[in-house]
Amino acid sequence: MKTLYFNWKKFPFSIAKKLPVFFYGRVKFSSIKGEIIIQGNVKRGMIGFGQPYEMNTLHKGIAEVFIEGKMIFKGHVQFGKDYFVYVGEKASCELGHMSSLGSNGKLICIEKIVLGDYCRIGSESQIMDTNFHQMIDALTGERFPITAPISLGNYNYFGNRVSIMSKTQTPDYCTIASNSLCNSDYSKGGTNILIGGIPAKLIRKNISRDWEGERSALDEILIV
Repeated sequence: MKTLYFNWKKFPFSIAKKLPVFFYGRVKFSSIKGEIIIQGNVKRGMIGFGQPYEMNTLHKGIAEVFIEGKMIFKGHVQFGKDYFVYVGEKASCELGHMSSLGSNGKLICIEKIVLGDYCRIGSESQIMDTNFHQMIDALTGERFPITAPISLGNYNYFGNRVSIMSKTQTPDYCTIASNSLCNSDYSKGGTNILIGGIPAKLIRKNISRDWEGERSALDEILIV
């Protein structure tokens, strides 16, 4: 029912009848007043919320969606089970083809978040472009920005439990180790790099996930 409701509520008839967005399992729509844009060839089930593509098979039933800003889907996109997606009123969130956020993941967008094509984020990770509260310099009274954009490159592979915070920028073909905290511009390290740690730093150059070897298998398994 949520799949039918969302598609007919958010798209014109010509798009809604194709059911491009699927919801798997229980989900709460806290708000879906925002704008949903699908770029490219619209197909049935191309965007999966709660899509069962991981090893775990059970839903906790705690998935929640709050969209009052703009979400742009540039192809097939997957969200794992029990996700939390929040896009604020003035925010813009752009998700590239075959980008994903694994189970128990959080995406909180107050300003701007961009995920490139094949930007795959592991389970229990969070991506947030805000620190939520105003921070100040206790000596000078200087106020620091609460939000800053996030831009993740194409063919990025994030392990599980990674925190991607405001100001994060990654290059194409970047691998991020599990349990890392990202909060800087890592694009200066070039492509085919491994970063990790708290906060994340360059660990190794000239290393990459075998995207050429895996891409056809990913497409076959993940594209509904």
